[in-house]
Order: sequence, then structure tokens, then C-alpha cells
Amino acid sequence: MSDGAPTLPDTGRLAPDDAKEQLRTALRDRRRSRHPHDRAHGPACHALTEHALEAVAGAGCVAAFVSTGAEPCTRLLLESLHTRGVRVLLPALGPQLARSWAEYRGASDLGERAPGRPPEPGGEALDSQALAQADAVLLPALAVDRAGRRLGQGGGWYDRVLPLRRPGVPTFAVLHPDELVPGPLPTEEHDQPVEAVITAEQWFLLEGSQFASGS
Repeated sequence: MSDGAPTLPDTGRLAPDDAKEQLRTALRDRRRSRHPHDRAHGPACHALTEHALEAVAGAGCVAAFVSTGAEPCTRLLLESLHTRGVRVLLPALGPQLARSWAEYRGASDLGERAPGRPPEPGGEALDSQALAQADAVLLPALAVDRAGRRLGQGGGWYDRVLPLRRPGVPTFAVLHPDELVPGPLPTEEHDQPVEAVITAEQWFLLEGSQFASGS
């Protein structure tokens, strides 16, 4: 699956935060050129949805995100989970810009609540502790390496909220197939690794996952 993975800039001599920013710039440019958009009704979106549904099978509540721009399409997945009776939690800004969640109630309920942010549900904002209700967490990433190190967009949302999930709840990074990289990606103390990757080609557990080892 790493075939076609990008040749990343050499950031070995940079501090982790500087290395991340340089990598983000390269990965964003590449994503825009190779994956300018991912149509909600296109084959890649349907394939990713099938793999994601398989990955989270049996979950009664899933925390996910609304894809925008050149991100891998999650909108069909959100609706598929919703119609199956799975409760879906999406990131939302609460009072005083608190990191919150809101329940997905269908595509028609999504709207832009703050400039530059993905669409959010229109319902009540739930505090960050709501993540403890999720049986699986699907999160965005620009790249992930084989050991589960994740490079996000830089906002720090998930690094702060992931520790609030219940012990044993798996995390899945949603990627384009060519964004799984050999690594190692730069990390800092607060960075949270992921357990698995979901793409339009397949989903699988990563090295060191507690689920892969059976621990």
C-alpha cells in the first residue's frame, strides 16, 4: 500500500514542530494536485465507505469528521452509519470556542458554524467528554507511517481529545492510499498514535497496535 508514497523533504535536522510544518506544506500541495476533490458519489468514496463500515462493524457510536476539499471522502460514510442506526459524533465548537462534539442527524443538518471550519451539526454541543461514548474514532491525517505516527493539520484538536476516549477504543486514520509513508514522521510528546488506517483500497491495523498483538 505504500507504493506511490510521496518522497518527503529531509527534515531530520529540524526541530519536530518545524519538521512538521515543512512536511505539511509538501503533503498539502501533493494532495491538492493528486486528489483535487473526492466526489461523494465517486468510486473512491464508495470504496472507502465499504472499508470503513467493515472496520467499525459492531460499533454503536462512532466519532468521525466531515471531509472537505481534497480530504478522503467521509460524507457517504456518515450517512451510511446514520441510516444503520449508528450514533455519529462530529467535532464542533462549543461555548467560548471549547472543543466539543455534536451528533450527526443527516447531511441537511450540516452547516458552516465558523469561518474556515468544516461543516458542523446544528444540534446541541456536547462537551469534550462525549468522546468517551464512542466505540471507534475516525480521524483525519495528512500522512501516517507504519508505526502509527500521524501527521495532522496542526490544530491539535485530536491530540487533546483522544486521551478522553475509553481505554481500548481504537483510532483509525482516514487517508488516501498513497499517504501511508515509511516514516518515521516527526513526533512530539503530546502526539497520539493511531491503531489503523482506512483508505479506498483497504483497511488494516498498524505495527504496534494492541489489537494486532492481541494484548
